[in-house]
Amino acid sequence: MTKQIAIIGGGPAGLMAAEVLSAAGHAVTVYEAMPTFGRKFLLAGKSGLNITHSEDFSSFAARFGTACAHLSPALDAFTPDDVRAWAAGLGTETFVGTSGRVFPNVMKASPLLRAWLRRLEAQGVVLKTRHRWLGFAENGYRFETPEGPVIARPDAALLALGGASWPRLGSDAAWVPWLRDKGILVADLRPANCGFDIAWSEAFRERFAGEPLKSVSTTSEAGTFQGEFVISKHGIEGSLVYAHSAALRDRLLEKGHAALAVDLAPGRTTERLSRDLGRQDAKASFSNRLRKGAGLEGVKAALLRELVPDANRMPPGELAQLIKALQIPVLRPRPIAEAISSAGGIAWSELDEHSMLKPFPGLFAAGEMLDWEAPTGGYLLTACLATGRAAARGVEAWLRHR
Repeated sequence: MTKQIAIIGGGPAGLMAAEVLSAAGHAVTVYEAMPTFGRKFLLAGKSGLNITHSEDFSSFAARFGTACAHLSPALDAFTPDDVRAWAAGLGTETFVGTSGRVFPNVMKASPLLRAWLRRLEAQGVVLKTRHRWLGFAENGYRFETPEGPVIARPDAALLALGGASWPRLGSDAAWVPWLRDKGILVADLRPANCGFDIAWSEAFRERFAGEPLKSVSTTSEAGTFQGEFVISKHGIEGSLVYAHSAALRDRLLEKGHAALAVDLAPGRTTERLSRDLGRQDAKASFSNRLRKGAGLEGVKAALLRELVPDANRMPPGELAQLIKALQIPVLRPRPIAEAISSAGGIAWSELDEHSMLKPFPGLFAAGEMLDWEAPTGGYLLTACLATGRAAARGVEAWLRHR
């Protein structure tokens, strides 16, 4: 028997749930607050949509920190290979980049989203934009619409409203107090995959904001990673910083202080640096000694002097150790509105094995609303799709057994 299902939120998790449920023959309506669907999805695809990752699945599934066990069933049922096959079914072939990340051949999100929305409409999904959820009503859900307030009373509903990053694209976390008022435990939303504020001097900020720090290695409790990041007017940004953001953020919360260790010369050992620096003419300028003895100049040399003003007086051995593990003290994460994603959300203890909120039979949740986070690299999108699909299966199971 056909059931009426409301999906609140038109991002990847919500649209995937709509696809599964409409294919099963249910009458599905997707309510999206913004004028168009998948706005954050489109923004992510502007520089080449990173749809998933090609690494070994066991490694892939371990990238979700403390939420790994909770996400495992959804990811097992919709793996990165399944994501690629799904995209191909929508006419978007993919390729594996040199980093192992998977991208559409066209390097854009818009063709995939257009094809996806066409499929949903062909399956009978009703797509409603400018329908903003305003919370609960008696036996239903209140929406603000261009035609005025309406109340929807579906047989089941699925929340896929995202977290709190990039609120101008729709994920504004307005849902948090509404669920908390109903007694649902929601972990505080925190920035993930974010930059950090640093107390730069005005001279350093003016001279080097926007400069990339290339070919470096960085270390925190998250591990050691190589690549590059950018000096910003506020502090540091970039994929290499994002790899450490959860560890730095949590250490700041726990200890009140945190630092990112940077190896400015990853291709040279401490011993070699010490030897090469020791060979330099003591009368030469510090800049020349760094350039000739360590290969450091420009922003790398300036960063060293910014953080350790008396580095020029260090003996070669100490200077070599500093170059190999320069500590950048971080003050705080950048605001969550600037973050690529967010951590926190609906506690897993509030959900049953079908992604249904235990206190609210018939109400399900998926995507970034749940308490998990992941690094960039295709993990975020894959988990959103997988949890949307898993929640849809949960809706089906619940409707069958009512």
